This record gives sequence, structure tokens and C-alpha cells, in this order.
Amino acid sequence: MSSRPLAPATRLLCLAFVLLGGCSGLPHRPADGSVATVAILETTDLHSYVLGYDYYQQKPDRTLGLERTATLIRRARQQYRNTILLDDGDTIQGSVLADYQALVKPVGCAQELGVYRAMDAIGYDGGTIGNHEFNYGLGFLSQVTGTPMNVDGGERGRCAGPHFPLVLANVDSRRDGAPLFKPWTIVSKTIEARTPDGRLIRVPLRIGIIGFAPPPIMQWDRQKLAGKVTVRGVVEAAQAYLPLLRAQRPDLVVALLHGGLDTAPYTPAMENAGWYLAGVPGIDALLLGHVHTNLPGPHYAGMKDVDARRGFVRGVPAVMGGYFGKDLGVIQLALVRRHGRWVVERGLSHSEVRPICSRTPAATAPTCVPADPAIAPLLARVQPATIAYVNTPIGESSMRLSSYFADEGNMTALAAVNAAQEDYVRRELPRLHPELAGLPVLSAAAAFRTGFGGPDDYTDVAAGPLTQRSAADLYFYPNTLSAVEIDGAGLKAWLEKSAERFNRIDPASTAEQPLINRHYPGFNFDQIQGGIHYLIDVSRPVGRRITGLSYHGEPVRPQQRFIVVTNNYRASGGGDFPGLDGRNIVLASPEGTREILAHWLARRHRIGASDLEPRSWRFAPLQTRGPVVFDGPANKLDVARAAGVDNIRPLKDHGDGTATWLIDLSH
Repeated sequence: MSSRPLAPATRLLCLAFVLLGGCSGLPHRPADGSVATVAILETTDLHSYVLGYDYYQQKPDRTLGLERTATLIRRARQQYRNTILLDDGDTIQGSVLADYQALVKPVGCAQELGVYRAMDAIGYDGGTIGNHEFNYGLGFLSQVTGTPMNVDGGERGRCAGPHFPLVLANVDSRRDGAPLFKPWTIVSKTIEARTPDGRLIRVPLRIGIIGFAPPPIMQWDRQKLAGKVTVRGVVEAAQAYLPLLRAQRPDLVVALLHGGLDTAPYTPAMENAGWYLAGVPGIDALLLGHVHTNLPGPHYAGMKDVDARRGFVRGVPAVMGGYFGKDLGVIQLALVRRHGRWVVERGLSHSEVRPICSRTPAATAPTCVPADPAIAPLLARVQPATIAYVNTPIGESSMRLSSYFADEGNMTALAAVNAAQEDYVRRELPRLHPELAGLPVLSAAAAFRTGFGGPDDYTDVAAGPLTQRSAADLYFYPNTLSAVEIDGAGLKAWLEKSAERFNRIDPASTAEQPLINRHYPGFNFDQIQGGIHYLIDVSRPVGRRITGLSYHGEPVRPQQRFIVVTNNYRASGGGDFPGLDGRNIVLASPEGTREILAHWLARRHRIGASDLEPRSWRFAPLQTRGPVVFDGPANKLDVARAAGVDNIRPLKDHGDGTATWLIDLSH
């Protein structure tokens, strides 16, 4: 779908044949009744997973990676004459490769980021900015996107960035009120269409793209953004810029929202405002992301005004194409020419999500598309350097640290994180806030990897040597450390919110009941240590499940004061925990939690059970008439027993690395 001008000789030849029906090499003004099909291809939440490689297990992983999505893109371009390829954000952060190029050996101004090199080779037409783009700070974002920014720390000159436009309409510089990125732009393509009499012609198509980041970035990355930028609600920004974009008379407008769908009452701070954005006039297609689910797909079945089978949101064709390069989103738009303009024929349009791996009922392993051979050579230097870095020794462990059964009480991996966080604050707080030095210090951590991404999506650090890879496995995200001051009532509310991870169990029911609430992510199940103990009663309703809360054997009083160590995401309001909105932060470290953990492991050199606090919570005893079950990893009973989780047993092996387990809540 090149839009390059024809050579003079070709142009003269075409003019000679105008009377014989025209020349398919020259753009035409299509007549009413002409039709065309345009496929909008979407990647989202790539998180810099360029290659299919597991940096934690040190082995290839063919179930993810842009190098395989590239194969799906190539096949889609072979299927459709007319395509446009767009990325929906959360592109530059999330993998060990990303951290290496941002934190360990930062790329220079003249060096293009690895993920952007790959995207340029594939031939992207545009993209937007997600929340995780801001994790490394505005200076880094400005540099690697090649976007001068008039903000503190922003690049004033232009560095090497992607060779396609990035748009973002709802984040502005506080200095001058100007958008950090272009709010919108128009991408020009030449497409093939058919006239009413069946002739194939080439015509210009102007596609407007406009992008939006989730407004809660001001909470999640407060330390890096406060006082530097302002954020508008998604709907408000769309209402401000869509008329300007439409005034340029594009043929189509595609909205790129790094967010999902939520039908709760709209607010300008809404995280997943796609449902409301679809209701703003002037949008022809909607790209979604952020929540790591698929549309079309069963996750959105039954949502008001959402066609979860064909991919429509309030009548607008929409798609959300997975994460980590596992899928390609495709919107097939049927266009018809009416009254001198292209109109989307919604009855003939639909969306789909194409996975890089598929499984047949009889197969023991998924069948995955091959990697595009052009991608890996682009990272020929940085990939070995990244692997060498993660293998840097930092210590030794005498015990296995895993998250395989974190929801059921295995706190081995979390205990290491909590110990490092608590140690850091106990050393730093007296220096920064001597008036708070006498308060109890607790620490909160959640298991980031609990199987959501498949049977390999768990933290698992074997006993033996510890490396930087171990620290990255134990602490998956590049959060920074924060500490907040709360009271006993706030501590209980924090734990009550965390306990929403579990479904309410009816002890009288004889039916099988799932323990885990799939709609509540594992990274929001905070488990707090530091001398406290508590029970979680899953027979009780949400908000009334925490019982027996004590600190060093004494009941916690509602007015008792505590310092709780957590990450910047949680302390600034991430996850909507009660009482956590950034206003009670008493310590905000510039260091990453992962780095703090690595330093703690290096200082200890060798850790064992005596260095880690035992689990701080248990389920309240509950005798149930029927089975209570959960899905987890297969063949890991020995891991559970070693971690002291002795009330579970495997029920059914699914043959794909996962299993259904039975849990006995009576003890």
C-alpha cells in the first residue's frame, strides 16, 4: 500500500489509457457506490517483549513476542489489500530487555530503542502512549520517542525515535499547556477500491488517529509527573480535539485508547473509559488495551451496548489485541462511497483477535506461528548483553522462593520482598523523619506473577545462587518504594480490600465453588508482614473478612499508628485502596524496589528461612459441604508442602501445565 508518486513515464502511459478505463496505478476520486475493505491491525501492551524469550527461565518462549506477531502482520497484509498498522501503548517498558536499555545501560540520544527498531522494520503507521511509558520518567520518554518536551528533564532537541507518529491528546505540559505529543495526526495511504462497475482503482485514503492515556497516571507515577504535566479526562480531550481533526476532512478517524471498558458512572479520572469514548461523535473505529484481555472475547459478554462476538462498542467497531505480542487485533472495515465520502458499513464490518499460538482439543502443546527472521538480528547486540546482565551474581538462597501458591499462603517470594522493603525504611526513616522513627514498620507486597499469562507465569527462584535475574523475577515491575502512615483502621481496610481476591464461599453449598475471584488481579492482593497476624474468612461478605488482626500478639487498635512500606503505584492510589491517594506518603525513594531488593540480597549474601518472616495470615477455619477449588500449576505439590501449604491437593491435571486443585479450608 505504497503512496509513493509514479514515475513520469508511468504517468504518461497511464494518461494514454485514460479513455480505455483508466490506470490502476494512479489515485482516483471514487464514484458513489464504490466499495473498499480496510483492515486496521493493532498491537497493544507489547511491554518490550520483542523476542520470544523468557529471561527468568533463560530459555526461548514461543508463546509471546513481537517477532511472532510480525508473522501474523505479514499474513494479514497478504490477506487484505489495504491495511494500517497501529500500536496502542505500553510499548517501551515491562521486560528485562526494557529495563536494561532504560536503567542498566541507558540508550544514548542517537540510539533507537530495541522495540522501536523492530516496529520500524515491520512498518507501523502510528501509535499512542500508555501509562507504563511514563515509568522511566519524562526525560527518557522524550528521548526515546524522539519528541522534544518543554518539561523538567525533557529533551529540547530531537533524539532517535520511532519512524512513525505517536499521538496523545490528554497529557499536557504544565509549563506552557501544550500537549506532550501531537494530539492527533493524519496518516495518508493509497488503497485499492472497486467502482460500481467492478473496476479496480487506486484511491487516496486519509486516516486520522488520536490517542489517549489512562488519567490515573498522575497517581501511579506521581513522583515523575507531579508539577510537570496535567492530564485531562478521555472524553473531555476527545471533545476538544475531534472537531479540529474532523475539520481536516479525514476519510476515517481511529481512536487509540490505552484503556478498557467500564460502564460505571463516568469521571474524568476514569481508568478504562473506552465505553464512554465510543459515545463521542466522530470516531469510526476504536482500539483498546491496558487491561490485558481480548475484545472480541467472553470477558465483555453481557456488557451493555457491547457486541463481544463481533467487536462493537456502542455501534463503533473496536478491538483489543492481547498483550506481550501474544495476539494481533484486526478490525475489518467495509467502506462504501456515499455522497462523496467513505462511510463504514457496520453490517459488513467485524473485529477479531488472532493469537500467535492455537490449540486443538487433541493437541498436547499449542501450535505457534514461526518468528519473523528479520527481527532477532536487530537485537543481536543488546540481547546477549541483557542475558549477561541478568546472570550477574548477587548472593545465595538456601530455600526456593516462589509464587506458585501465593493465593493459598505460600509467602516465600513475598517475604523476601517485604524483608528488603522493611529494612530499607527502618534505615532511612529516622534520617528523614526522626519524629516517626518509633512507629511500627510493616511491609506490603503482592505476587505479580500468579499464572494469569499461563503455566510459566509464576515467580520461581530455585535454591542456590542468586543473580540479578532472581531479583527481577521476585519483583517484576520497575516500581519505586514508598512508605505511608496509616492507623489501625486503615490497616484493616487495606487488608479487606486485598481480600477481595477471593470469592465468597457458602459453607452449606454442595456445589463446587471457585476460591479465586478472577476479576480481581493478583497484583492487588497485598500480603502484609512485620509482626502482624490475621485471618481471612471467605464465608463473609467483602469488607468484613479480616478477623483476629494483631501486632506482636496484641489486638490492633483502630487509632494505632503504623508505617507501611509499599510501592509508588499503591501509595499513590493504584488499585483504589481506601485511604491511599498519595497524601499520606512519608517516604518516597528514588530507587527502584527491584534495586533495593537486589542490594539487600547482596548485603545478606546468603538468605534462608531464618532471614524471612513466616506467613502472616491464614484462612479462617471453614467446614464446607462441597469442594472449594482453584486453578494453579500442575505437578507442584512438593513446592506447596515445602512452603507449609499442606491443605491443598491436585484434583485434575489439564495436560497443559495447569491443574485444578482442591483446598481444605477446615484447617
